[in-house]
Amino acid sequence: MIKVVKFGGSSLASAEQFAKAGDIVRSDEDRKYVVPSAPGKRNDKDSKVTDMLYDCYRAASRQEDIRISFNRIKERYNTIINGLGLKLSLEEEYKKIEKNLKDQIGEDYAASRGEYLNGKIMAAYLGFEFIDAAEVIFFDEKGHFLSDKTNKVLKKRLHSAEKAVIPGFYGSLPDGTIKTFSRGGSDITGSIVAKAAEAGMYENWTDVSGCMVADPRIIKNPKPIRVVTYRELRELSYMGASVLHEDAIFPVRKAGIPINIRNTNCPEAPGTLIVESTCHVPEYTITGIAGKKGFVAVNIDKDMMNSEVGFCRKALQAFEDNRISIEHMPSGIDTMTVFVQQEEFMGKEQQILSELHKLCKPDTLDLEGDLALIAVVGRGMREARGTAGRLFSALAHANINVKMIDQGSSELNIIIGVRNGDFENAIRAIYDIFVETRL
Repeated sequence: MIKVVKFGGSSLASAEQFAKAGDIVRSDEDRKYVVPSAPGKRNDKDSKVTDMLYDCYRAASRQEDIRISFNRIKERYNTIINGLGLKLSLEEEYKKIEKNLKDQIGEDYAASRGEYLNGKIMAAYLGFEFIDAAEVIFFDEKGHFLSDKTNKVLKKRLHSAEKAVIPGFYGSLPDGTIKTFSRGGSDITGSIVAKAAEAGMYENWTDVSGCMVADPRIIKNPKPIRVVTYRELRELSYMGASVLHEDAIFPVRKAGIPINIRNTNCPEAPGTLIVESTCHVPEYTITGIAGKKGFVAVNIDKDMMNSEVGFCRKALQAFEDNRISIEHMPSGIDTMTVFVQQEEFMGKEQQILSELHKLCKPDTLDLEGDLALIAVVGRGMREARGTAGRLFSALAHANINVKMIDQGSSELNIIIGVRNGDFENAIRAIYDIFVETRL
């Protein structure tokens, strides 16, 4: 089985971390293709190399002397090279990059050099072939990723390279100019490489042992999620769980390749396996809990609303015309509530209310702000009886008032609305009843 392994910035921040990544790759002959990020922070006071490159480029655009700041970047890489005991010189690369920064050939170029240089070091350290992502990952003139062309060229190149390192985060435009991915960075590259390599597994190595049932900033030492489906992950990611961006998931999901999120600092931990579908019985009724604060509920009341053809469409038009996206829309016979991001809504509040009056002629319009939405997600909820009852019992016991309930037809998730001030306590109450006590 071919495995593609991607290492995040924290996994390659120093020579010590590099050595851990090297040991991981060498410990399994199936790990044939490696996608490195740029060096991340070594400690809380440190800087990411990508941020240092951005600062350098912007300083050069102001005609400032960048020698001292660029030397700091060189020092980061040379420290890694020396710490690994490599006989590798990147001086010619440094000269070229410094000149291009001064010549202002592009901010994307500047940002991409962190991955490029780390790729050079990783290839030398492992004895793998180096493949410049600019030669195998392509964008069109407008900066849109060219999936088919990339897959065709990259697949051919990988088939001729038994083992290789491909830097993450960037590709090239038709004229050869460097273009970076706007979101997801190296995670996207890893997914693209896994698809082209027809890999059996895409391993994403980071500084956490996979996904957790709840946010560790709210729940102390939350339980890990062993197996999660793409659909469950999408629900959790949408509601704020920082796992992988969906752009980084789509290429492997389409190809049916599972993702394994692992911890570089704890390689013996199994991490989280992300799959299309599974018969794996979840340990808990729920798979995960995620949520976000800062919503406003727009409550629209009108008698006989349900018999008025096109009422919902007219109501939603008021939000669409003002370019406000809708999060959730629970409704009753004579009521309809629209949840939107409060920050976006506030600047256009009166225009939207005016349009709602004009288009819908409601009996009353009411606003309620400072709300939070929490998603309780899990394929196990389909088979478990009384899930909703246990959920609301836990919230009532914690003295939390539920402002909204919305359950999807797939029975994969339940969305609840609470006040911002109750957000953390609500998550703790839900976690306690489904994970800790499992009543």
